[in-house]
Amino acid sequence: MNYGDTAAPNNRAPYAKNVIAVTSGKGGVGKSTVSVNIAIALAQKGYKVGLLDADVYGPNIARLTGTDLERIKWNDDDKIIPSENYGLKIMSVAHTTPTMDTPLVWRSSVAVSALMQFLEDVAWGELDFMVIDMPPGTGDIQLTMAQELPIKASVLVTTPQLISTDDVSRAIMMFKDINVPMAGIVENMSFFVAPDTGKRYDIFGKGGGQKVAEKYGVPLLGQIPLDMEIREGSDMGKPPVALGSDAQKEYYQHIVDNMLKNITFDL
Repeated sequence: MNYGDTAAPNNRAPYAKNVIAVTSGKGGVGKSTVSVNIAIALAQKGYKVGLLDADVYGPNIARLTGTDLERIKWNDDDKIIPSENYGLKIMSVAHTTPTMDTPLVWRSSVAVSALMQFLEDVAWGELDFMVIDMPPGTGDIQLTMAQELPIKASVLVTTPQLISTDDVSRAIMMFKDINVPMAGIVENMSFFVAPDTGKRYDIFGKGGGQKVAEKYGVPLLGQIPLDMEIREGSDMGKPPVALGSDAQKEYYQHIVDNMLKNITFDL
């Protein structure tokens, strides 16, 4: 495989006008949930959107989009047919395994090859946006994606907790080093409002996302609370931006509005 360069990347997705990478410094911060809801919020605006699950070792996009029972099929042109739901075209390695709990014990070179196949051998059609749910961290897949795709913007997900903001800081520095523009930071699990009393609790700390945004000169796109209904809906493949309350929809729609203001996309 002839890899590109982060300063002058290849374009293995010429069918997509804009590529958005959603990433985090660490796992467990809700990056996949944010990816799904950002993608749907873009589709709600009338854009053609693809969602690629690049988190090969922990693929959650299939469950979050209610496509976890689907398995890949090929069309007459020997292209993989992506799953479709909520106005998105969706591809995940979870669609290729016999069962949801099948582990992928792959070296990174194999994982990267699989992702290149998902970019090149899937019948995505013409897309306005390709949203990529990246694995956590600052490793091989992030670097290869930046070499093989002209990423228009990255969205970085963190919680307010110091350990999380430490790790997202490393992701910010990685993207600075490899010339990927940053649309901004999403602070997930930002606070909890008790449903019985209405009292707010800052379970994971307060203001962590804002502090990181200010330190690195990156916009804070929005804050999403720790909400049981968001978690329950997500687990059932019912994304809140599509099927939640007006308040829940607004969290993600606000993030997308800010993202579209911060980056000049090709539309």
